[in-house]
Formats: sequence, C-alpha cells, structure tokens
Amino acid sequence: MKSIVYAVFVIFVLSSTMTGFVNNEVATIETKESITTYEGYDLLILTPQQFYDALIPFKEHKENHGIRTIIVTLDEIYNSKYFPCQGRDDAEKVKYFIKNAYDEWHIKYVLLVGGRKPGLKEEWWMPVRYVYLDDGSNWERRYLSDLYFADIYDKNGNFSSWDNNGNGIYGEWKGNKAEDAPIDLVPDVYVGRWAARSLHEVEIVVAKTIEYENNAYGKEWFKKMITIAGDTYPECLNSSWKGYEGEENAQRAINWMPGFTHIKLWTSLGTFTGPEDVINAINEGAGFVFFDGHGSPMSWATHPPNSTEWVDGLTVWQMRYLKNDGMYPVVVVGGCHNSQFNISVFNLLKIYEGFNKWIEYIWKGETAPACWSWWMTKKMDGGSVATLGYSGLGYTKEDKNFEGEATEWVDSHFFWEYGMNHTEILGEIWGNVIKNYLKTYPIDWNAPAGSNSALDAKTVQEWILLGDPSLKIGGYP
Repeated sequence: MKSIVYAVFVIFVLSSTMTGFVNNEVATIETKESITTYEGYDLLILTPQQFYDALIPFKEHKENHGIRTIIVTLDEIYNSKYFPCQGRDDAEKVKYFIKNAYDEWHIKYVLLVGGRKPGLKEEWWMPVRYVYLDDGSNWERRYLSDLYFADIYDKNGNFSSWDNNGNGIYGEWKGNKAEDAPIDLVPDVYVGRWAARSLHEVEIVVAKTIEYENNAYGKEWFKKMITIAGDTYPECLNSSWKGYEGEENAQRAINWMPGFTHIKLWTSLGTFTGPEDVINAINEGAGFVFFDGHGSPMSWATHPPNSTEWVDGLTVWQMRYLKNDGMYPVVVVGGCHNSQFNISVFNLLKIYEGFNKWIEYIWKGETAPACWSWWMTKKMDGGSVATLGYSGLGYTKEDKNFEGEATEWVDSHFFWEYGMNHTEILGEIWGNVIKNYLKTYPIDWNAPAGSNSALDAKTVQEWILLGDPSLKIGGYP
C-alpha cells in the first residue's frame, strides 16, 4: 500500500491556533499564515501536556506519509476546547472525546500516550480502564483494557459505556450472567498505547517508530520471522495435554507467513535452551518475533518436551542485552500478564500494606519499573517497534476444556491477518483479529462468570497493543 504524499502544504496544528470544528464533515484550522479546510483526521494522538513537544516530530513524520494527524492534550479535553467535556471519570471523558473525534473528524487511529506515573500511589499520565470480570481463578479481580477506548458504539448505535447498570464497575461479570451485558466489544477505531512513564521514554519510541517507518522497507532483516516455543502444557501433568502446544501454534503462524525466513527456537529441536538463544536471534534482526508459552509482567518461559522443568526465554532485566539497533521487530507474546502495564518498582516499598500483600506483589512479578511488553517496546537501541500481549491471565484450549481456543487463536491469527489477508497497518491487524475472534466465538452474556464465553470476552478485552496503531509494517517505500 503506497501512501499519499501531501506536497501542497504542511500544517503544524498547535493547541494555541486551533479554532475547532465547523460541522460534521469539515474542520477549519486557522494559522497565522492561512486558513485551511480539512476533511477530518486519520490519527488522533492524546497526551498529557508534558509530552506534547516530544510528539511534534512524530506528527510531522506522519503527515509526510499522508496520515492526517492531530495532537490533543488532556487539558484540552477536560477544558472542552474542541467538544463539550462529558463523562463520569477521566477515562470516560477520554472515551467521549474519542467518540466526538470519530463522529466529527472521522478519525481511524488513536494513540494514547502515557502510562503509570512513578510513585507509591497508582496515578496515570493517561487514564486507564479496569474491567471487573471474574474468571474463577482468584488470581485477579480486575485487569486493564484499552479495547474500552476503541469500542465506541454498541450494536444499537448508542455510546458503549461498558457499565450498563451504572454502578461505576466496568465490564462486570461475577454472577450467573454478566451484570453489564451486553457489551459490543467490536473496535470502532484502532487504539494503541505508548505506556511511557517519562518524557524520555516518549522520545525513545518516537525516534524508533520514525526510524522504522523510514528505513525498514526492503531490508533483508525484515524478511525474517523468529518463533520461540516449547511444550506449553506437559502431558506428564495431564494425560489430555498431548503434543507440544506452543510449537504447534507457532507452526500454524509460520504456515501463514510465506516469503519469510523462519527461525525456530523450539525446545523440541534443541534450538531454544535459554535466554542467550533469544537474545542472539533478535540481535540478528527480524521483522516479527512470536513468543508462545507462559509469561508474567517481568518474564517469559516455557517447557521442554513433556517436562515440568522451565526454559527461561527473556526477563526485563535481560533486555539490556538486546542490541538490534535499527532492526526492530513487531513482537507478539503469548503468555499471562506480559502487557500488565500497571506494575511499579515502588510496589517493593509497600510493606505497609501487610506482609501477605507485599509478598503477593513479588510473587506475581509486579515489582519491575515496567512490564515486559513495554520494556521491549521502549528499549533504546534495540527491542521492538511495537509489542502485543495480555494484561491479565492468558487462556488456551486447555483452559477452555478444548471447547475452542483463546489466546492461541488470537496470537496466530495476527500472522494470518498480515501474511494471508495482507493487512499492513498494525492497528488494523489488532482490530480485525478481535472482530474475527468475536465472530468465531460469539459471546453468550447469559453464561455464568468463569464460563468459556466469559474467558472469550476477557481474551479480547485484555489484548493490548503497545505501539503506534497507524504503524506501516515493513516501513514506507
């Protein structure tokens, strides 16, 4: 897909010069030089004011490639600069703004800029939404969902609040049926997040994304795909867990990616024995990397064939050894909690919450400065250009008693969407996979919490894109 280059003019949209919108079809932008009429935008970037200046080069880069872009600060949302501010809390105010921008400016992509602020108290540069769906595991009572910001309308064309009973508990599903039923779950816009904790991290991902889109096209390294997998569920623990699940799913992804050189780091082949194998392969460059196994907010690993032993793949502390500067892959990670971007090193100091709670932070891997997927994405001079993973527990056909798939389906169909359906924009792959998953596994909102339908709803809600949703995979010619 070739981009449309706007050679007639380049407009820098500054917060001090915007005059707002005229009607549902046309936005008028007044600058000191001229008055220009725009028929909307493609990419909406939402950011706190502190990160605004760092995003201007990114906006210019996008517009140079024909992606009409506007940057809006949270203050401008809350102060009703463009649209009347609506919503019960900050997350809902952001979602209503996205709705208005979708209606009035016809946006297609939304980039949320900002993650958790440093400190003991959980505070956010960019609002988040927690979903309260009980999967019956007692591991987590809530989890992060950026799909909330993408699912603007329900099937009847009404605003999709995800809180149909109005009690301020979103996506609630803890009884014999979903309390907030039904939720559409189908993304109306394509949403990604840079979960940056500082201005420096914003500058890193801006530079990496620009470099990738400008330079990746036609490069030999891009035509390589690395799969890292093993025996996710050893048969020695359960006689129904036959085969090497991670490797089988990796092979399915490989089958859908013709034209790539495939590097198999698999425990059954002896090519995956530890983190050094992963680091060495990524440092050689690749267009895609697919991890299929077990995760935590700080690590990823899997099993050798029919063994309860672990083969460690990569931890956040080992990512400093990634030196694939300029050869950044898109990473898909199958495992629990790799994209749980609410963790904080300050959790190590929360002994005042009680010894058991403090140990829980450590046991669950919630004490790193950043989660695995974001660390991979914001890594300077290496790592990924974007990472997709799960903010909560991941589920497979084993978790669903072999009545369909869950994360296995989502992860492998990412590669079907690119390799078979030839979708080249990252956020569109994210959105299309979710839409097709919901067609394959329609949600029964009258099923009890912990049912397969509840797991299916959670699977799409917790799939997080940490990267630019308008990213042109493989770069621009």
